[in-house]
Amino acid sequence: MSGLVDVHAHFLTPGYVEAAIAAGHGSPDGMPGWPAWDAAAHLELMDRWGVEVSLLSISSPGVHFGDDAAARRLARHVNDAGAEVRRAHPGRFGHFASVPLPDVDGALAELAYAVDELGCDGVTIETNAGGRYPGDPAFAPLWTELARRRTPVFVHPTSPPHAEAIALGRPRPMLEFLFDTGRAVSDLVFTGTLRRYPGIPWIFTHGGGVLPLLADRLELFRTAFTGDAGGPTVPEQIGELWFDIAGTPFPQQVPAAGRAFGTDRLLYGSDFCWTPPAAVDAQLASIDAAAQPAGTTWRELTTRNGARLFPRLSPAA
Repeated sequence: MSGLVDVHAHFLTPGYVEAAIAAGHGSPDGMPGWPAWDAAAHLELMDRWGVEVSLLSISSPGVHFGDDAAARRLARHVNDAGAEVRRAHPGRFGHFASVPLPDVDGALAELAYAVDELGCDGVTIETNAGGRYPGDPAFAPLWTELARRRTPVFVHPTSPPHAEAIALGRPRPMLEFLFDTGRAVSDLVFTGTLRRYPGIPWIFTHGGGVLPLLADRLELFRTAFTGDAGGPTVPEQIGELWFDIAGTPFPQQVPAAGRAFGTDRLLYGSDFCWTPPAAVDAQLASIDAAAQPAGTTWRELTTRNGARLFPRLSPAA
């Protein structure tokens, strides 16, 4: 594979945007509005950026706006649409299917449909589902099935509970998304979920957000205050996760993530269409201008990692 594997790429449909706005998400996560997306424009940008394949997903606020039945219908709509884009452009697009958490029965049904009928590359969830984090015991049947299937799970950050009160009127992707990634991962660790379901390849975003800084502090609390002094450390558990490098990877985020967790599970992510093309241009310029890893480049390293996680994308496949 010669081009980048973009694991953090988003798509939209008019029906999805209409449903989200009707549910009160006219300014999603405090952003000024909704971007535009179409496959042809995305492909032109992929060629400009050197991206061979983009794995599409629905971003925050996801598909569940409070009504289980409506969420199931919306998940089916966006998953059928994503699969159609993939079929129309073989080799250029993949797809993470949306599942309607916190509706576990609906999520299980949609997982089976998306994997068995649509051939999706994985599923996407948000860091919390209506304020319920991934260590919630009610989600165990979904994790059991995902582990059995060894299905990758792309975990996209979303607004935390009470976001309006803590975001100080600023867009939540600026700060709150990074902290909610840390909150979700810490919940997976402290509930034992990561250890119970080792078959799930979890993918988190933005170089792990605040996790490179906080992993040692989490370990301190695990050993000093929970009585759980055995087993793998928090940094070791987090080091088994995958992270994309969307956002501002250099000069700080990727070096910090690499020092904390290594680089063999770093993946490329553009965050288009929510990140405008000019910002993706700047992100890639920073990647190419940075000190490169020994014997390779950041582009080559993340592409090899992506092909390892998604074997169908490898040159042999």
